[in-house]
Amino acid sequence: MTRWMTGALVALSLATPTSGADKRPINIDDLLAVKSVGDPQISPDGASVVYVVSELDKDVGKTNSSLWLVPTDGGEPKKLTSAPGANNHPRWSPDGKTIAFVSSRGGSSQVWLLPIDGGEARQLTKLPIDVDGPIWSPKGDRIAFAAQVYPGKSPEETAAKDKEKEESKSKVRTYDHLMVRHWNAWDEGKKSHLFVADAKTGEAVDLTPKLEANTPPAPFGGSNDYAWSPDGETLAFTAEPLKDHAWSTNTDVWLVPAKGGEAKNLTESNPAADASPAFSPDGKHLAFIAQGRPGFESDLWVLRVRNLESGETLDASSYLDRPIQGFGWKSATELIASIDDNGTVPIVVLPISAKPAKLDRLAEGGVNASASVGRPEGASFAYIHHEADKPGEVYFKKGDAQPRQLTSHNAPLLSQLDLAPMESFTFKGAEGDDVQGWLMKPPGFDPNKKYPVLFLIHGGPQGAWHDEWHGRWNYPLFAAPGYALVAINPRGSTGFGQKFTDQISLDWTGKVYEDLMKGLDHALGKYAFLDKDKVAAAGGSYGGFMVNWICGHTDRFKALISHAGVFDLVSMYGSTEELWFPDWEYGGPPWEKLQHYLDRSPSLFAGNFKTPTLVIHGALDFRVPDVQGLGMFTSLQRVGVPSRYVWFPDEGHWIAKPTNRIVWWREVHDWLAKYLK
Repeated sequence: MTRWMTGALVALSLATPTSGADKRPINIDDLLAVKSVGDPQISPDGASVVYVVSELDKDVGKTNSSLWLVPTDGGEPKKLTSAPGANNHPRWSPDGKTIAFVSSRGGSSQVWLLPIDGGEARQLTKLPIDVDGPIWSPKGDRIAFAAQVYPGKSPEETAAKDKEKEESKSKVRTYDHLMVRHWNAWDEGKKSHLFVADAKTGEAVDLTPKLEANTPPAPFGGSNDYAWSPDGETLAFTAEPLKDHAWSTNTDVWLVPAKGGEAKNLTESNPAADASPAFSPDGKHLAFIAQGRPGFESDLWVLRVRNLESGETLDASSYLDRPIQGFGWKSATELIASIDDNGTVPIVVLPISAKPAKLDRLAEGGVNASASVGRPEGASFAYIHHEADKPGEVYFKKGDAQPRQLTSHNAPLLSQLDLAPMESFTFKGAEGDDVQGWLMKPPGFDPNKKYPVLFLIHGGPQGAWHDEWHGRWNYPLFAAPGYALVAINPRGSTGFGQKFTDQISLDWTGKVYEDLMKGLDHALGKYAFLDKDKVAAAGGSYGGFMVNWICGHTDRFKALISHAGVFDLVSMYGSTEELWFPDWEYGGPPWEKLQHYLDRSPSLFAGNFKTPTLVIHGALDFRVPDVQGLGMFTSLQRVGVPSRYVWFPDEGHWIAKPTNRIVWWREVHDWLAKYLK
């Protein structure tokens, strides 16, 4: 079978439009059928973009991802890979003749090479452990990637130790320091290390064999956390702190010779986070994102640019007062970056040396991310764009021309669905400050009718509701049964200035609660079609905490849904994993700040519970352990409030497995229907 497998034609023109009257609300099968489009990479000659399309096989509960290629001047995308399982993380060789990618087709995740002029892919790495995130050296002779090993042990020794542990009858774990578990996994003693492989033979070397830290950092780091220097002699990488991991947000940027040797910590002087290093095209500068306040996960992410000869470090973005979500070099003197801005994520141009007279916005509206900059002139780039009613697709922009949509993988499905866009509004919140919110109308909207309201509360707490297509908390699916959505970005939300973000820390139940209630009141007064007598609230993580708090402080809602919510602040401290979080958010541990914990713990207000509440939790949620959800449900039952506990034994903080997602949505919709219909 040749690699040039022709995929289904995905041009938008082929999706026969359906009239508004014939369109239907989205359902859970539709959401699971949406194809996830991501990781666009422009070819060195700028003529095409390779990207990843992921499709869920609901019957077996697994996702198959494949590589696709689309010309930048428009045309039909072509499917490059057909093997089931994971085929992702494509990266062009410098000469544009080969695509390196990760595939699980051989039984484990390894680096494969696909010739662009035709022929079968061949396996490059053949390690006894999984690998991830390949990136080419500038000369194309080597490939860097990440893999998990026991520090000081080779991949072969790591595999042997894993087998020994698997075959042991005793599954006991012993620990001498934190963290014992993180996010949704127990610490097994392995660390992610940076490897370099020969691009012809696949022979690989661990560049940091004794490093007792993860590079990239766990659990969400990726290949954007390491980079080659233009001369191919050095790699920059991000690593976790070497000590006090459970109560430190510090990560550092290191330099290590590409042939191996002693690594140098480049940002040791900053006790807060530094990450995502990227060399300038001329090799004179190293850009990275950084935070200034240690112990705070949501401090402003700013772009810093270090002169590698003089050591001088420039601040390229703090004047924006907006977090940097991703960036790339446009030229030797300019970067492009995705920034979190007022509920949207635009792409902007940032000079490295001075604040521009006017900020150049290259892509706006919705969320614009994963930008891949064309070379050598940097005048073009590909990226992913999505909105609340539009799943992500590949877009392309060159020079001053308007952005163009290159792919439409979900057009046939979308043509059948009645999906409403998000509408932004602003109101006066706590202390008279401007606060932003979103409204989504239900499918089949009739302005002369009244609609029940679902009030959504985001997590974080330093997060935000964006005009985005969300794969889990999907706005259209919440609205599908005939509900209008109201979602507020209260105190603590990102993208509205760091001062606004900071104002939730040490005040989880004050101004943020006032913002939420005033925002809901504003929407109920502004939009006549909202039924103020039929309002429910739902939230996850911090949003779940706020739902639990609401349950003890107001009976204005007909029903509540608390997903992965904090219930008892004192017990939460001893059972969560990232201790820097409560240390910052509550001012210290409970033995030092007990009154603060008691004043804001929903558990101590259970005597006021009156509102029917659905409580949902995952057993593998180590961020907010499931005992928090059980405690909320137990208290609701004890005081006689109608309640239901939905517990997923195989899920963490997020519900990810297809069959579980179906159950989650069924439970949510059934609960809302019981009290809003």
